[in-house]
Amino acid sequence: MKKFAFIFLLSIFLLNSCTDSSPEKKATTVNEMSKNNFGLVIHGGAGTILKENMTPEMEAQYEATLKKAAQKGYEILQNGGTSLDAVEQTIHILENSPLFNAGKGAVFANNGKNELDASIMEGKTLNAGAVAGVTNLKNPISAARKVMENSDHVLLARQGAEEFAALQGLEIVDTSYFYTEARFKSLQKAKMGNQDKAAYIDPYIKEYKYGTVGCVALDKDGNLAAGTSTGGMTNKKWNRIGDSPIIGAGTYANNKTCAVSSTGHGEYFIRAAVAYDISAMMEYKSMSLEEAAKEVIQNKLKKMGGDGGIIAIDTNGNLVAEFNTPGMYRAKVDENGNITVGIYKE
Repeated sequence: MKKFAFIFLLSIFLLNSCTDSSPEKKATTVNEMSKNNFGLVIHGGAGTILKENMTPEMEAQYEATLKKAAQKGYEILQNGGTSLDAVEQTIHILENSPLFNAGKGAVFANNGKNELDASIMEGKTLNAGAVAGVTNLKNPISAARKVMENSDHVLLARQGAEEFAALQGLEIVDTSYFYTEARFKSLQKAKMGNQDKAAYIDPYIKEYKYGTVGCVALDKDGNLAAGTSTGGMTNKKWNRIGDSPIIGAGTYANNKTCAVSSTGHGEYFIRAAVAYDISAMMEYKSMSLEEAAKEVIQNKLKKMGGDGGIIAIDTNGNLVAEFNTPGMYRAKVDENGNITVGIYKE
């Protein structure tokens, strides 16, 4: 009996020696796994983007800029930077490019001005900031972040937003900085083709891509962030504001679910609360990110008559780019630095 008890105790000792199940070791393993789980997705607008309408040179320019922006965001995340920093700095590259309808490449409103909108949100605290209708801020996404971090508000507009940004030390530029010949010609064509109608029902404008830019990211600490920046719609009137600066429509981030940035026909994205709806379906209906994105973009939004798309990333690093238009400028980068660029519906 004593011999049996000794053998039993020896077996238990050897088993514990081979399988260390201490809480400290488990925590380290889980933490190491989560630190490697990060990623980023960007978009440069969705709409009627067809290969037959694109020259090889122009296609190469779009692909190069999207790749450059994605690479910037990846480097920040890879080096342990926050998802907020990755979103802001990535969007800077897109805002500074004349290729996209944001910042430098913003379209013209009916009054001949460039009126810019942007928003940003962090998933950890659900804090958010936005600016709308600004005309002299080089990088509106940075102004949105300043509103989020250094004010008691979420959304500031026009002159007030510009004054706040100046007090925050952000770069102010002359309005001529935003002038591009192609965008100005688009305004003239829109005015000649449909002078008395709003831009969003102008058939000429309807056939042109929406160039809103956005970025969503998950960092090594497991925090999500999303940001969106735009010049709105060509020939827009009466200081029209779209979905891009509206939290829950153009931008949303929640560490429980996902981070989303929208692009498309803003009025519909506002009515459908697109960005939040995707998160809500994940939280309350236990849908995957892919399932929720398809339901909102391909079913709900489409039935309403809205066109456009979203990019999103969930808490597990799953990446999604969903759109119901012929194309969407987009790029995604995973934790291994693999960058995938897309333009057309593939």
